[in-house]
Amino acid sequence: MDRQSNGGRRKSNSESESMDLKLNDKMVKFNMDENFTDESDGGSSVGGVKRRNARFSRTRRTKSLYGVMPNCKFGRCGTILDDSATCLTIPDPGSQKLNWNKPPLTVLIIKKMHDENALFAFTQLVKWIIQEKNMVVYVEKAVFDDAVCTGNPMCQELQKQIQTFEEEKDDLTNKIDFVICLGGDGTLLYASSLFQTSMPPVMAFNMGSLGFLTPFSFHDYKEQVTQVLEGNAGLLLRSRLKCVICRKDSHISKIPHVKQIQRSQSTVQSKSHMLVFNEVVVDRGQSPYLSNIDLYVEGRLVTTVQGDGLIISTPTGSTAYAVAAGASMVHPNVPAIVITPICPHSLSFRPVVVPAGAEIKIMVSPEARNSVWVSLDGRNRQEIFQGDSVRITTAQYPVPSVCAKDQMDDWFESLAECLHWNVRKPQKPMPGLRESSSTNSTSDSS
Repeated sequence: MDRQSNGGRRKSNSESESMDLKLNDKMVKFNMDENFTDESDGGSSVGGVKRRNARFSRTRRTKSLYGVMPNCKFGRCGTILDDSATCLTIPDPGSQKLNWNKPPLTVLIIKKMHDENALFAFTQLVKWIIQEKNMVVYVEKAVFDDAVCTGNPMCQELQKQIQTFEEEKDDLTNKIDFVICLGGDGTLLYASSLFQTSMPPVMAFNMGSLGFLTPFSFHDYKEQVTQVLEGNAGLLLRSRLKCVICRKDSHISKIPHVKQIQRSQSTVQSKSHMLVFNEVVVDRGQSPYLSNIDLYVEGRLVTTVQGDGLIISTPTGSTAYAVAAGASMVHPNVPAIVITPICPHSLSFRPVVVPAGAEIKIMVSPEARNSVWVSLDGRNRQEIFQGDSVRITTAQYPVPSVCAKDQMDDWFESLAECLHWNVRKPQKPMPGLRESSSTNSTSDSS
């Protein structure tokens, strides 16, 4: 880039920008400090800043993970159209960290049901937060109705000191400042389902079977929770999918783009308009016939799926059902939507990745012999008939997941520990071959 004649300029450290995401209308914002290195003219101007606590992070990266500059130029004349309404700015994930506008006052604790080990951790955590942190604790009423809790005197005592809610009756919007999950990956999915707009930061402790999405260990919970409440924490913004089920001839089916469909316009909000954390699955259900599904991307019919079904997943969901069906594992920071067929009746039908924000529409083909079924994160299973459509795009409200280390370390550690990614016995060396190579190199140098 010609810094003088072409009017390009390098941004200084003082020109870092701040993006306020309304994850909670009362409390939270995220600082997206620019940390780009302009390498187009050989420069290396970097806004390097160290985090406040080395336990949760390390020195900021010296250049962005993304190679394209927001204000880049193409040759002497070309630039990106400067239209904030249509442009998507991708922040450097190394600069995402939690910032509290004011001290958090309320915390929602999600506990794994029917688990005595999680019950012990739950009672210890609730008691400590109430007594030491003076925070208001919200817990689902079903937790105290659970068999492992009904006969526990500690639970009965704590129930008098906390606020309870019921999933389908009470709205937690603008009531919760912070979320803590005690359990497996399912507790995080459930927490996501409770917040269908902005979601507070969530900290997940691993007490489940796999723990791919729960990076924290409970043995030193006091120190870890304190660090997060003080703002010493990195964040991973896990994107969600906006899924709207449009019935035949309904008024919302005539709206041009799914982004324009508001939640209030959906007839049955809890069933037909959802934010999905992992994936939307369309399958043939109990029918013996192949599902016959028309797949549209941005209004274009791209293919007809003949097989057991189709998975539309977030990058986070790419390591769930999608990876079992043959999809690639996509890091949660990648802005994308993964489309994966389930047992397609075609050897050439491979999973594809499309840009985040694209509209995906799924309809039952006119030639189909049967209807199909759709499920959202394994819940709200519904039958889809000819004329109905399932419309999907990237939601504007992510799940702000607190990192134990950082976005990269947490993800690759989960791949290694939970999925045993690329684990095999190492190949044995051949001493004779190594000595022969060493002899050849010595003779070449002489």
